[in-house]
Amino acid sequence: MNARVLVVGDVMTDIIVRPDGPIVPGSDRRAEIRHRPGGSGANQAVWLAAAGADVLFAARVGADEKAECENYFRGRGVVPALAGDKALPSGVLVTLLDPSGERSFLTDRGANLNLSAQDLPESLLDGIGLLVISGYSFFAPGPRKAVQSLIGLARSKGVAIAIDPASTGFLEEVGPRIFLDWVGPADWLFANEAEAELLSGEADFGLQMQVLGQQFAHVVIKRGRFGAALGGRDGVIQSRPAPLVQVVDTTGAGDAFAAGFVAALMRGEGHEACLTAGIAGGAKAVQTLGGQPG
Repeated sequence: MNARVLVVGDVMTDIIVRPDGPIVPGSDRRAEIRHRPGGSGANQAVWLAAAGADVLFAARVGADEKAECENYFRGRGVVPALAGDKALPSGVLVTLLDPSGERSFLTDRGANLNLSAQDLPESLLDGIGLLVISGYSFFAPGPRKAVQSLIGLARSKGVAIAIDPASTGFLEEVGPRIFLDWVGPADWLFANEAEAELLSGEADFGLQMQVLGQQFAHVVIKRGRFGAALGGRDGVIQSRPAPLVQVVDTTGAGDAFAAGFVAALMRGEGHEACLTAGIAGGAKAVQTLGGQPG
């Protein structure tokens, strides 16, 4: 397998809001407000590079910000393949943090909504060992058509495919069966517990693995403070605990997990070592503010 990873997904600016107490309708509430680079696909690409992986990142941003974004990703060790959109600005996400670090989102995907097949030419797959697709790309018609075309090309070339569902809110909107039909069979699924339950229709952890394993050769379920597990159609194969750490912000923790796992996989490490590396990435991510390594 070639070691290079192609990530396709969103570029966002995260505006992270930590209110100093409950929101007061019609009045003020003091808050800590910070801007951070984000987007599930961008997070995964930057975390992959931080983990030593050779990573190419394809996405669409506002035309006025394209050069700045390219310089940012190059500075983070990521090879950018960005398209510039003249109609829409880059995406923006407002993240509201509660005292436990749990998040709620307000999303304006901006230029990400115009990702097209022209932005994802077949040549992007040259020398690629694994194609990683963020689930956000499936939730709008244009980007969905673009990534489905790229997935078809990847299958024809024998390039392994990994899917991260990315959002339970959007999954509930479209329905899990429709999302799974959009994605089709793939080599890897990286889902958190809520996504796995929603997609499988099962509350039992082992049954989630078995159901999702009918479509995905390998299923990885991210369990937050409980660690992560790997399995497939025969159920859970391996499970690893997470270390106890001080949680500051869970934004990007799942992306950091997937990046740590994939980086180890591309180094040729075994599945247990990949789980350990993924958990370490997620644990590191929750200890700082924002979705990307500082």
